[in-house]
Amino acid sequence: MSARAAALVAALLACSFALASGAGIAPFSTAKPGGDLPAGWRALALPRVPAPVFSLVEDSGVTVLRSRAAAAAGTVTHALDALPARHPVLAWRWKVDRVLARANLAEKSGDDFAARVYVFFDVPVETLSFGARVRSLLARTVWGEELPTAAICYVWDNRHAPGTSAWNPYTDRVRTVVLRSASPGDWAQEARDLEADFRAAFGAQWPGPVPRVTGIAIGNDTDQTGEAATAWFGDFALGARR
Repeated sequence: MSARAAALVAALLACSFALASGAGIAPFSTAKPGGDLPAGWRALALPRVPAPVFSLVEDSGVTVLRSRAAAAAGTVTHALDALPARHPVLAWRWKVDRVLARANLAEKSGDDFAARVYVFFDVPVETLSFGARVRSLLARTVWGEELPTAAICYVWDNRHAPGTSAWNPYTDRVRTVVLRSASPGDWAQEARDLEADFRAAFGAQWPGPVPRVTGIAIGNDTDQTGEAATAWFGDFALGARR
């Protein structure tokens, strides 16, 4: 397993521990700037990779999470136990100070983003294809039984149009979806239908009900390109369709 693939597995694993009893996501806005992360959030550092600097900061009178990555990679994670049928929409706001000039989601060497938001799903292993099942069982032997088996990664890209989607170059268990491209500087509001996005990414492999969401992970990474970028994240919330 490559270092990057191992890092993806570690990110998945981080959201499988201590599952929350409901769908609530602790808000950053109620915390103090410069203080500790709200309960439920924790930083995940990757082996042998410098971590971004995560800080709670004030932005227009509201506390938000800032992630500064300089040739670094890592996430802040929040465990969940949520059924998309009950809470299908994930909403948040984010912004970046720049995009990464040398990033390219189609290549392993360019798998960096100014901002990422992972959503992890617990697809039953027995429903996977034979090859995927073998890989998942091997990974769970190493990393634990609660390792999630599928993820969508929403990104702020540098070159691909919003709506572009592709498999992560390291694993076919992570689907990358471009939400924003270029135009850094301003806050952008997102609201994603997790049921619809899961079916678009994994529906051919998993035609049944969309499985539970086991967690989210947010941050940025620039370790492949060696560049620097800062991302800010506001509160996240799971809710119903309007």
